Amino acid sequence: MSSPQALEDEQGGGDPPRDLRSVLVTSVLNLELLDEDLFRGRHYWVPSNQRLFGGQIVGQALVAAAKSVSEDVHVHSLHCYFVRKGDPKVPVLYQVERTRTGVSFSVRSVKAVQHGRPIFICQASFQKTQPSPVQHQFSMPTVPPPEELLGHEALINQYLRDPNLQEKYRVGLNRIAAREVPIEIKLVNLPTLSQPKQSMEPKQMFWVRARGYIGEGDMKMHCCVAAYISDYAFLGTALLPHQEQHKVHFMVSLDHSMWFHAPFRADHWMLYECESPWAGGSRGLVHGRLWRRDGVLAMSCAQEGVIRVKPRDSKSKL
Repeated sequence: MSSPQALEDEQGGGDPPRDLRSVLVTSVLNLELLDEDLFRGRHYWVPSNQRLFGGQIVGQALVAAAKSVSEDVHVHSLHCYFVRKGDPKVPVLYQVERTRTGVSFSVRSVKAVQHGRPIFICQASFQKTQPSPVQHQFSMPTVPPPEELLGHEALINQYLRDPNLQEKYRVGLNRIAAREVPIEIKLVNLPTLSQPKQSMEPKQMFWVRARGYIGEGDMKMHCCVAAYISDYAFLGTALLPHQEQHKVHFMVSLDHSMWFHAPFRADHWMLYECESPWAGGSRGLVHGRLWRRDGVLAMSCAQEGVIRVKPRDSKSKL
């Protein structure tokens, strides 16, 4: 892969202030080396369900794997399983196994451990850059640019000013506003909270980027940041057609796969296109594509998760 520096004019999006280093680099993805191929990661943001954020584990595992390969190879795929609930009260240990180091491809296996037991396992494959005449990709969806859309905080404030907003949504929005999430989101299609919910397609799109400045550094770090971003609001896509009748009782990721196609800047706006082709058996499947602003497909991902719901209480007609 070429350097992200060459993408600055092509990809667009501009840089955040350079004195604000992205917390994803300085904290979330900054692992402590304990021994050869053994690292310790700490937590920055814990979701309201008090489970570890899956994107954090995926991103930290990829950081650990990337530290065990040479500078001339870059990750092209990542396949993960979440096998146990993570404990947000203790750090995570990452054990890297150098499964294979070949001429063109290298494979690393990573095990994330807490309390002496694995909570997550993954395999990452790295490849030396190899040009090929065989190239194609889908076309990027046509959507408004991020500059024309409301940011996360502005959108929440707009909803909170609505006098018809139900109290349950007001409480939830205030809770969301209090979170310190290290990524920025701009929704392409805005939900209407003050009106009865309409059945939606299992599809959503939003612009996303890391908060703060990462810069033109190592492409491996941009891939690790994208791994963190890729799990945010991803599985929820499968719930969109069912929100009116059901509310979530239990929802967790089972596995997560990623494929990296082209260089990108994770601190520049990218369009995350998510869709769920299937749900059933208390599971949901979601697919995602992350697009650069210039229309280049940077990354694809897929995830399956457990989704257990409860029926929403219907109002009495008496």
